[in-house]
Amino acid sequence: MKILIASDLHWPAVNGVATFSRNLAQGLAARGHDVLVIAPSQTGKKYKEVDVNYAIVRTAAIPFPFYQNFMISLSPYREVKKIINEFQPDIIHIQMLMMIGQAAMKIGNKNGIPIVSTNHAMPENLMDNLKLLAPVARPINYMLKRYGARFHSKADYVTLPTKAAIEMFGSSVDKVTSPIEAVSNGIDLSRFEVSAPSSEIMEKFKIPTDVPIISYIGRLDAEKHLFVLLKAFEQILSKTKAHLLIVGFGTDADNLKLLAYESGLSKHITFTGRVSDEEIVALHKVGTVYCMPSPAELQSIATLEAMASGQPIVAVNAGALWELCQNERNGFLCNQDDDKQIAESLLKIITNPTLRKKMSLESISIANTHDLEHTLKRFEEIYTDLINA
Repeated sequence: MKILIASDLHWPAVNGVATFSRNLAQGLAARGHDVLVIAPSQTGKKYKEVDVNYAIVRTAAIPFPFYQNFMISLSPYREVKKIINEFQPDIIHIQMLMMIGQAAMKIGNKNGIPIVSTNHAMPENLMDNLKLLAPVARPINYMLKRYGARFHSKADYVTLPTKAAIEMFGSSVDKVTSPIEAVSNGIDLSRFEVSAPSSEIMEKFKIPTDVPIISYIGRLDAEKHLFVLLKAFEQILSKTKAHLLIVGFGTDADNLKLLAYESGLSKHITFTGRVSDEEIVALHKVGTVYCMPSPAELQSIATLEAMASGQPIVAVNAGALWELCQNERNGFLCNQDDDKQIAESLLKIITNPTLRKKMSLESISIANTHDLEHTLKRFEEIYTDLINA
């Protein structure tokens, strides 16, 4: 098949959409398909490049001020039209409803090309980073959800990564006439394993080896509510020794470092900044327990990776996290922004090796049901059915 993936967020951007669209492109290409990705330029000017085994055509773009290393194409219609006309795809898979996604939807509809649309984001992913709009966040969130419903209605098939994400679509689902299915983002389970962290990775980031490690790996943006994790960690240190590992970068990084300094926590926290894909895999082996305080997750690839690496999970009972963190099975679910409950849950795990081992095995078991190979196979089936129809 000739598969065109349209994604307004793509590698080297670091977030769930970019990670999934790259995994999808590489996975489909490895299975023998001709894959082309349209994504915003990383330099501003349009160009082409090859990422391992598939091609990317970059459209002219400018920096988006609310996320680090995020470029946005403001008016890519002509570029997208030219790319689609030259590539002649059998199927178009849209990852976001921004400018490139809008152009691909319009051109695909006009030319009769089957379209799959995947919804990865919640309005809160954007609005929590636009603090000036906080007073009107609720009506804007409502309008964004209504717009999303109208956008996805133009696709031939709509997917979301979890059943919970479909439920969160709420009344919008009634307005989408296309078939809707939950298809996990999946992860490449062959990359993650349960083993001791290497001495090299511990030395490079100066991570202590004699205390439990509470880890977070992901974007450091406002909607992740990492300030809650810092508050919980402060309570943990008053009762036992521990270290907090925060891996990643984002618009909230400087604020989090300031909070850590003002709270006297800095010497107990490692902020790694941006790391390579290989280092992410290695750092997932470091944690005693993984914490995800974000209330705006439609799945959370980072949490899945932590589970595949054998980490118990402490997460908030919001978004779709309850499908991965199953309360008292592989971790604990806590109320949103309840730093006291998060601290108590983390303490239960780091102070009880038997409980930690039991929950670790359950995390691995749940993660094994989200193999990327299953995801790729399902999308192949969806594409084939739409093309044949």
